[in-house]
Formats: sequence, structure tokens, C-alpha cells
Amino acid sequence: MPSRENRAITDLSTLKALAHPLRMQLYRGLCVARTATASQLAEQVDEAVSLVSYHLRKLAEHGLVEEAEPQSADGRERWWQPASDGVSIRDKDFRDAPERAAAHLAATRLIHEQRADMYRSYLDARQTWGPEWNSAAPDNESLLRLNAAELAELAAELLALAKKYDAKGRAAEAAGDTEGRENVALHVSGFPFRV
Repeated sequence: MPSRENRAITDLSTLKALAHPLRMQLYRGLCVARTATASQLAEQVDEAVSLVSYHLRKLAEHGLVEEAEPQSADGRERWWQPASDGVSIRDKDFRDAPERAAAHLAATRLIHEQRADMYRSYLDARQTWGPEWNSAAPDNESLLRLNAAELAELAAELLALAKKYDAKGRAAEAAGDTEGRENVALHVSGFPFRV
């Protein structure tokens, strides 16, 4: 059973293992599905099962994913799940050397590129979601005047709020309330800028 906590990635080899476009897609796909086979994930990412299996094993070598209990009677299927509730990759853990800082920057850029791709896919399919989902989906920008401590406090409060709603949704789903539930991505970025 995966840990209900986020795993802090602080070592360079694990960061590099995750900072591969396909591996990051597979990791995200497992976080959404909770459990899946290489065949199921291969279909999602439109890649060969053998390639997906290879990358899942690489993620497992770094403790990011693990084998899950079989979900079917087919003993040939190998089921996978995330090893934790998520990961966190903090700048402060990679500042100590140029190679580590560069790897962190590359991973962060990849994460944001994939997030932007997810949002573009939603926009392209927006009409298929209907007015209820389109009205509910936030799309806003707030230009604030904060210091670093206030931004950190805001980030912690937003994360706590997201975790509250995640727990609420999971509990409702576990109780059988699945009507109208969809996967929802909530991307929040806060950063300083100068004009």
C-alpha cells in the first residue's frame, strides 16, 4: 500500500529518473489510476508495452512506483501503483551544486510543460465537458504584492485546502458516491516577477 505522504525527492539520481518525459507521464497516470498494468498505461501514452515496462522498472528502482496487488485473475499481468501519495521536488534541495541545480531546473521545466499540455488538451476538448464543468473550472490570475514569507504562507494554505478537497472526494468515492466525479488537475504556481 502506498504511503499517504508525499515523498521528498532530494537525490539527483531519483530526480533524473523521474525527469524523463515518458516516466513523468507514467507516474502521473499511475497517480490518477491508483493501480494499472503496463498494457493499460501503454495505451494511455501510445507507446509499446515493452518500453512502458522498462520505464516502470526504472521508476521502481528509485522507489517512485511499486508492484500492486493483482486486480484480476490473470497472473501474467503485473500491476503497479505509486509508492507514495505524490512527490515534492524543492529548489532548496538542489542548490548546492551546478549540476544539481541544472537537473532541478530541467525537471521543473518538464513538469510545467506537461501541465501546460494537459491544460491545452482540456481547452481543445472544452465543448465536450458541458457548461457545468466549464463554469466550475477556475482560470484566474492574481497579481499580488507579497514578501517571501507571505508567499510561502499562501502556498501552504492552498496546499492544505487542496488536500482537504482530495480527502473529501476520496472518502465520498470510497462510500460509493461516484456520480459525476472526474479527475481534476489543479495547478498553482506563485512566483516573483518585476516589470
